[in-house]
Amino acid sequence: MGKKTLELNDGLYDYLLSVSLRENANLKALRDATNQIEMNVMQISPDQGQFMSMLVKLTGAKNILEIGTFTGYSALAMAQSLPEGGKVITCDVSEDWTDIAKQHWMMSGMDSKIQLCLAPAEQTLKELLENEYAGVIDLAFIDADKQNQWKYYEYCLQLLRPGGLILIDNVLWDGKVANPEDNSECTDDIREFNKKLFKDNRVDISMIPVGDGITMARKH
Repeated sequence: MGKKTLELNDGLYDYLLSVSLRENANLKALRDATNQIEMNVMQISPDQGQFMSMLVKLTGAKNILEIGTFTGYSALAMAQSLPEGGKVITCDVSEDWTDIAKQHWMMSGMDSKIQLCLAPAEQTLKELLENEYAGVIDLAFIDADKQNQWKYYEYCLQLLRPGGLILIDNVLWDGKVANPEDNSECTDDIREFNKKLFKDNRVDISMIPVGDGITMARKH
């Protein structure tokens, strides 16, 4: 029993991975490739990827929307848990990062389940609404620029079916959100988003300390 969430030091986190992480060879190869690039800090943790994969199965999701592809680890983790006919639509603007993603999606045989939209996310979200995707998405994952996070969230709510799930990444921001001396733009943007989401009665929420913090928001 415990009255609050246990703090994970390096040793305990390594133990957690050793008895719970079932990362397959394709995901590990992509994670290893991502670790070779300069911006590898943007990669989600492998236990977060496994958690998201489990959520895909638990929700029975068939139509997934991702905002922020990076090198494609989260898209691959979710795609591998999709049923036949399921699809991940993922948005990014970087050809360099998504070239890594496409290579590994193809190597893993998941490229047919993942649709990359290489354009500003807001443009893609508007096009999805115009093409009758409103109320169709089962699960959305927001992991992109923090200044536009609320805008992406509002689009996702329109696209999500009732009972669908939105996952918002980086809500704990390496602990900076709780540091009153950190008033950087990104930190303030995340703090403001978290406050607004807490008051949003259109959804049920739960903030989970996995990876850099994920908030799950279930649409009423």
